[in-house]
Amino acid sequence: MKYEEAITELQNITDGLENETIGMDELSEKMKRAKELIQYCKDKLHRTREELEAADDKSQ
Repeated sequence: MKYEEAITELQNITDGLENETIGMDELSEKMKRAKELIQYCKDKLHRTREELEAADDKSQ
């Protein structure tokens, strides 16, 4: 999965919650999925930052 795909899926979940198109039966499943996506995005951002910092250290 790409970062942009995760963000898009999160946005779709958020839109569904805001528009009340996610029913109560789906709510728990969608919230679990959102939690997974948020963690994925955080991890991806953290790894990217570490890579950038490592590259910066090598150039100095």
